[in-house]
This record gives sequence, C-alpha cells and structure tokens, in this order.
Amino acid sequence: MAATRREFLEAGAGAALAATLAEAPAWGAQRRPNFLVLIVDTLRADHLSCYGGRAWTPAMDDLARRGLRFTHFYPEAMATVPARRSIMTGRRVWPFRRWERYPGLLNTPGWAPIEDPDETFTSALNRAGYWTSYVTDNPWIGFSRQYRRFRASFDRFERFTGQIGRAPTANPVSKTDLEHWLTPELQRDPHSEHRLRGFIAAGGYWRDESLSWAAKVFGAAAQALERGKRRQPFVVVADSYEPHEPWTPPRAYVDLYGDPAYGGREPGTTRYMRVSEWLSDKRAPIVLERMRALYAAEVTMTDHWIGFLIGRLRELALETDTVIVLVADHGHLFGEHGWTGKISSILHPELVHVPLIIVDPRAGPRRTAYLAQTHDIGPTLLSLAGVRSGEWMDGVDLSPLLRGKRPREGRKFAYGGYANWHYARTHEWAYVANNFGTGRRLYDLERDPKEEDNIARRHRKRLDVLDAAIRRRAGDRIPVYH
Repeated sequence: MAATRREFLEAGAGAALAATLAEAPAWGAQRRPNFLVLIVDTLRADHLSCYGGRAWTPAMDDLARRGLRFTHFYPEAMATVPARRSIMTGRRVWPFRRWERYPGLLNTPGWAPIEDPDETFTSALNRAGYWTSYVTDNPWIGFSRQYRRFRASFDRFERFTGQIGRAPTANPVSKTDLEHWLTPELQRDPHSEHRLRGFIAAGGYWRDESLSWAAKVFGAAAQALERGKRRQPFVVVADSYEPHEPWTPPRAYVDLYGDPAYGGREPGTTRYMRVSEWLSDKRAPIVLERMRALYAAEVTMTDHWIGFLIGRLRELALETDTVIVLVADHGHLFGEHGWTGKISSILHPELVHVPLIIVDPRAGPRRTAYLAQTHDIGPTLLSLAGVRSGEWMDGVDLSPLLRGKRPREGRKFAYGGYANWHYARTHEWAYVANNFGTGRRLYDLERDPKEEDNIARRHRKRLDVLDAAIRRRAGDRIPVYH
C-alpha cells in the first residue's frame, strides 16, 4: 500500500540523519568504486524538491545533499532511445546522420540500435574486471530485437514487460477501471483508450504500489546489488520507465498534490498536441491541473522506490564504496507553451532541463552550473574507475567538478536535437530551430526566464552566431528526415 504522509516524513527524517561522508582522496588504482546508475524516464528537473520543484522527492533530495548537483544539465539527443544511446556510449548521437527506419523502434530520427555494444561505458568497465548488471522496464531497451546484442553485453540483464501494454498474462479490465483513468476527451481518442486498456491489463497498481514497475525495477536492482557485492567491483544500471505516462498512481500519492475531494475521471495519459486542439477553454485548467497532480504523484512514488534501493545499498554496507548517478532523459509538457506531451519543436526547460546528480562518497556535496550533457556520463564514470575512455567517446570527463576543479574542456553552450529540431543553450540565451534552418527562435534568459518572448527578429546577428557555432561542431549540413 502507498505510504502515508507521516511515513514519508519519517523516511525523509531518517535519510537526513544519515551521516554525510567526509571528503577523502580520489579513488586510487588499488581501490576502484562500484557504480549504481539510476536512469529515470520523463523526469523534469523542476519536479525534484532539490531543484525547487513541485514533487516531494526525499530520496533524490538526499542524493543531492550528499553529491554533486548539476543545475544546467541537458540531453544532447532525445527522446527515450536516442538519450540512452548517448548515456551508454559517451558519444554524441545528434545530429542523427545516416538514420533509417529500424523495425521494432519508433519511426523517429535517432531511434536506432547501439551499433557496437562493446563501445559502451559498461562494456569498458566489464573489460576492466567489473561485474555488470542492467535492470529495466523500458520497452525498447528491454524488448526490441534491435537491442538484443546490447542486452547480451551484460553479465546479467533483467527486464519487466507491461509498460507498453503487453504482458505474458493480461488481467481483465473492467469498464469502471478503464473509464476512471480516461477523461471524456481521452475516451474520444482511440489511441489513448487502447494505450490505457493495455497498460491496466498488464498490471494495475493504483491499489498496491508494490505492483508498479518502479517497485519491480528498483526492487530487482536491490537484488542485483546483493549479487554485485559478491563480485566487486560492479556496475548496476537501474533504468525505470516510470514516471512516463500512463499515470495511475495510488490515491494517497495523488492527494499530496491534488484536491482530496476530487471525484471526477482522471487523465491517466495525455495527447501529444496543442492544448487547444483537444481541450476546451473551460476544461483545460481542470484537466491539466489534475494531470500535473498525477505526474507529481508518479514522481514521488518513483522516488519512494529509489529510496528503497538506496536503503538496501546502505544495508549491504556498500555506500562508502559506491558512486551513485541519477540522470533523466527528457521532461514532459503539461500545457506550458500551449502544448502537452513531448513535442520536438518545444525545446524549452520543461522538456530539455533534467536532473543529473553524482554522489561520490569520497567527495563532499557541491553544486555546479557547468553545461553538462548526457554523453558526459560515460567518460566521467570511466575516469572515476581509473579506466581509460574509449576512443569512440567524445563526452567530457566531469569528475574534476566533484572536487571543485574545472574539467579540461570548457563548454560555452549545450546543444542537441529531437527529431527534425535542435537547440542551443548558454547561461544567457536559449535558441531553437528546425533542421531546415528556418523557424528560428531566440530567448533572453535573464529578462525572460520562462522563454515566452521570442526575440529572434531583433537579434538576427546573435541567431547567426549560435547557428554557426552549432554547425561548426555538428557538421555543416544537419540532416532532415521526412
């Protein structure tokens, strides 16, 4: 059953009482760290308490209090599969050159297999003597035949099905349950109804959160830690598809963010389009606010099971020997900029600003505004392990930041892309354009932090400078796919 608010507070207090480890020298050749890498899908930075967000996230906040929190972290490739290619390989995958349609993956630029599974940070660690494990409910990484060789590259790979509505044994779905999670607007959309029906049939968990996929993934990752303890050094990757939609959290979590007296239907999923195209002016505030409450509830529930996993790490006396990484792939729009879902042209913080926290037990807590990106994770972990980065990697080793030093490579701006759109961000400017070279938008982050006033017409020179900088790094011609 879902934890009560009192239990939440007690858990948070317990985490706060855990002693912060003192600073210690960097890992040496005689003692290599273990790694626990947490990949959380669809996690907006502004929904973690430690980022000033809406959702209550005591477990992730505890990691932030003990580790290095990146305040300006952006995925260089989106969405789900491109981001994981970037994380695992330590290599930029945008722009998506020579992309083609791969059966079993979405027909979207960048959705492709990892060409050589030997060229991942986990394979590099395995060759250096690490035991490797990957646990996930991600439907693409876990089940697409395009990722069969990737799965085989681990000593142990464990997967859970159901997130896309398929499970070995489907449960019957009553009309009452289905309609409960479908607002009238969603019920009129065949795709949304089909998605919810399959999702519920694969495992309804609103009555018992231990049936949720977050519980399964992080619970199995806890068991992987037990195996890893006998095979140190180890790397365990726990890749959770929650809080990706659909959202069907237990009511105790929802009531933390929504009206406890609410008795209407729940928007258990969303549509990827303009708000005005599927919600009336009257219904939009009601549906969107409830959708935000469901999402925040899913974030808190996911955080609860992350806390369970970290607790097991502590119980196994592995905390002082293990580097923990928390990272996400992208966010989600809940009406911001007039859209819902993941929209490739709306490359604003709600979609592109995600958390990265690195906890090194031999370093103290810090915060950095370095413009970090997903392909930096691989080189950083290899550096901490004393393993030379693969020649294929082009990410930055962020490990000096753990001790207040600068990385060898400075980064004046972050950039990346999603489908046929791309972006660039500095601390002062946000730039968005499509790959045709048109539709360019520019925002002054100091005067317009919500990125609502497109000033492109007044700053054509600045646009040209940013465009030229992207093309110098990404290659002059950015591919366009139809």
